[in-house]
Amino acid sequence: MNDSQVNNIISSGIDMRGFELLESRKSVGSLSATDPFDSEELKRFWTNSRNIKDSLITGSEAFPGEMLRPYSEGVLLSPEMLDLMVDYYTATYESLEFRKPFGEGSEDAIVIQVKLNKYGRCRIGSEIFGSTHSPRHLKDANVMAKFVTQDGTVDCYPGKVKFFFTHDVNLNNELVKHHLAYVRWHKPVKNRYHFSIDDEEQTCNVELWDTEFYPISRDCIIPVHHILCRFVPAKYKISERRNSKVYLAINPINRKYNIH
Repeated sequence: MNDSQVNNIISSGIDMRGFELLESRKSVGSLSATDPFDSEELKRFWTNSRNIKDSLITGSEAFPGEMLRPYSEGVLLSPEMLDLMVDYYTATYESLEFRKPFGEGSEDAIVIQVKLNKYGRCRIGSEIFGSTHSPRHLKDANVMAKFVTQDGTVDCYPGKVKFFFTHDVNLNNELVKHHLAYVRWHKPVKNRYHFSIDDEEQTCNVELWDTEFYPISRDCIIPVHHILCRFVPAKYKISERRNSKVYLAINPINRKYNIH
C-alpha cells in the first residue's frame, strides 16, 4: 500500500503532493512539542538567538516551549539578585526607570517585584536545557549565547546555567511575565582557536576557554530566547616547560528544531 501511494505521487506530474496524507496524523514524541507553532514562528524564534543586533528581545515574548521542574514558587530575591534585576530591566527598557522596593529613585520609577519562580529545566521546541538547580541534568546546563561586545562586534560566549526563572514586572499597569535564565559566563583566553584540521591553518569549531567565570553582573541574566545552543565541555591541559594550565574545550551542539 505504501509503495502504491508513493508511485501515485511520483507519477502524478504535480510538483508537490502528499502532505494531505500527514494532516490527520498526530505528532508524537519530540515532534509534538512544536505542534502549536507553525514554521514561521519557529523560524522567527530561531533567528532571535542569532541576530541579537536586529531583534529586541526582553524575555516577555512567547517562545515555543515551557519551564520545567524542579520548580520553586515565590522564591525571595536576595539583595544582590534584586540589584541585578533592576540593572537588567533598566538596560532592557531604556525609556523606563526601575527601582527596588523602598530604594532610591524617582516616584515614577517601576518597583521591582521581590519574588520569582525558579525552574531547573527549560524546554525550547523539542530540546531540553538543564541547570545546576537540577543535578540530574547538569550535562545539559552548558549553553552558548551571543553578546554585543564593547567595540560593537558580536561574539559567542559559553556559560553554565544556574537556574531558569520567571519574573513579573508591572508595565503600563499590567503584570508582564519574563522567561529568563541566570548564567555564569566563562572568561576567554588568548589562544582561543588552538585546534586545527590536518595541521593546516583551517580551524575547527572546538575552542579553548578559561575554566574561571566572569564576575557576577547584569549579563548573567538573559532571556531564554537568546540561548544559541548547548555545548560539550572537556578539560584540556597545555604544558609549556614548567608551566601548565587547564583549559575548557568547548564543542558546540547544533540546535534541534523539528519544523513541520
